[in-house]
Amino acid sequence: MSKPQGQEPAINQEIIALYDEYTHAPLPRRVFMKRLSAITGSTVAASALLPILENNYAQAAILPPDDARISTQTVSFAGPGGNFNAYLAAPKGVSGKLPAVIVIHENRGLNPHIQDITRRLALAGYLALGVDYLSALGGTPADEDNARDLIGKLDATTIGAISLAALKYLKGHAQSTGKVGVVGFCWGGAAVNQLAVLAPDLDAGVAFYGRQAKAEDVPKIKAPLQLHYAGLDQGINAGIPAYEAALKAAGKPYELFLYEGVNHAFNNDTGAARYNEAAAKLAWQRTLDFLKRHLG
Repeated sequence: MSKPQGQEPAINQEIIALYDEYTHAPLPRRVFMKRLSAITGSTVAASALLPILENNYAQAAILPPDDARISTQTVSFAGPGGNFNAYLAAPKGVSGKLPAVIVIHENRGLNPHIQDITRRLALAGYLALGVDYLSALGGTPADEDNARDLIGKLDATTIGAISLAALKYLKGHAQSTGKVGVVGFCWGGAAVNQLAVLAPDLDAGVAFYGRQAKAEDVPKIKAPLQLHYAGLDQGINAGIPAYEAALKAAGKPYELFLYEGVNHAFNNDTGAARYNEAAAKLAWQRTLDFLKRHLG
C-alpha cells in the first residue's frame, strides 16, 4: 500500500534514542545510517526519515535577522588562546543600559537556531550574546557532523574559560547594567551548570537538558538556577537526583521542571522529530519570567 500523501514516516522512541546516540556519543554517520536502516527495514525508509530527524535551519528564523525591533552584530572578545566571535543582539530604541544574557549553543555550534534564540532574548529586553565556542578551531562549520566533532576537542577547562571570558565581556559592556545571566541547551546546558560553579558573580543560570555539575562542586554555586529536563531523556535525567539533593543540602535557590512525555532537545523548533511546541512554549515563558526576576 502506498503512503498517503502528506503522511510522515513513523518515528518511534527506538529511532529517537538512536538519533540521540548519533548526536551525542557520537556515532559515525555510516554506522548511524546502517542501524537506522535496520530499524526501518531499508535504506530508502531510513533516508526518508532524515529530514524529520535532522535540524532544518530554514525554519530557524522565528524572529528574522532583519527584524526592525532589534539590532545585531558580530563582536569578539578575548578568551583562552585568542579572540572569540559572538553574535550580539539588542533591542532598538532603548536609551538606558540593559541586563545581559549569554547564550550557549548545543554541540552543533553557533548555528542559525541559536542566533534566533539570541534575537528572541534581545526582543525580550536583554543584551544577548550568542558565543561561538568553536572560534579558536575555525568557527562553527556549516556541516553539523564536523561541528560535533570539533566540540569534542574542547576540554572542560577551555569551555569554562570561554564562558568566564564571555561573562567578563558582558559585565563590562557599555550597554550592560552589569547583571548577567546565562541560558544554554544540551551541551550548552552542561556549560551553564559549569559556569555557575566557576563564577560567583553570575546572576542567573538557565539550563535546558544539560548534564549536571558534580555534587561536590554545588556549594560553590551562587547564582539561582532554573533547570529544564525532558521526561524521556533517560541519559541526562540519571544525574538529576544527585544534583537536586546537593542543591537542597547546600541551600541553593533553584527551580527544576520535568516535562513528561517529551524528548531531549524539545525546545529546538528546527528538529521536527523531537520538538514539542507546548513544552517549548512553557519552558521559554518560565525562562523569561526567571530572568526578569533575577536580572531586572
